[in-house]
Amino acid sequence: MGELFELLAFGPEGWGDELATGTWLTIKLALTTLPVGLAFGFLIALAKNSGERSLEFAANVYTTVFRGVPELLTLFIVYYGGQILLQQIVGLFTDVYVEVSGFVAGVIALGLVFSAFSSEVFLSAFRGIPAGQYEAGHALGLSRFQTMRLVILPQLIRLALPGLSNLWLILLKETALVSVIALDDLLRKTNIAVGSTKEPFFFYFVACMIYLVLSMISSVGLGGVDRWTRRGEIR
Repeated sequence: MGELFELLAFGPEGWGDELATGTWLTIKLALTTLPVGLAFGFLIALAKNSGERSLEFAANVYTTVFRGVPELLTLFIVYYGGQILLQQIVGLFTDVYVEVSGFVAGVIALGLVFSAFSSEVFLSAFRGIPAGQYEAGHALGLSRFQTMRLVILPQLIRLALPGLSNLWLILLKETALVSVIALDDLLRKTNIAVGSTKEPFFFYFVACMIYLVLSMISSVGLGGVDRWTRRGEIR
């Protein structure tokens, strides 16, 4: 057993530094994707809640596509399709070869999927806010933007947080998909370690524990955010 734990040492004799690098890339990927997915998800929810039929139709098509297509397939389409599209655009002006960053492709692909699911959470939260809240803002002389920022958004965050918390934990695990496009995240580093040491059970177990710890830390942080959003409630 001691020999196995020596494999986690940092430096040339162990794989600790490689796993730490992969873990940090996984965290960066998830944290970069989160605001992208939240922003697009919020805009899509606004479109669905706008009452404008064309916007509602476009938003419904968007969510249907990216909720129905497997995440891995979305990643392949963004990575390889984006590469072809970008190269064709650049080819109109120069012969320079352009390569799409795996990190950027991962953020876009996971962001598209996350936004599709988060839009439904935001939409449910919008529908949970009484229409009288909008009318009260108007009665106070607030503009639509001020009403949204000062009256609706604080309530929206509180109502949407449980659903968004679950989506964040799912996103954290789905970052493992980027290993298939040669991005050195935690899973890819784990696979390399397994191939070199022939210790699959040990390294996959370590990877599981790392993902579990990240999820536990996230749960604690999200619990703190939830308590902060409910600080003004009467118990």
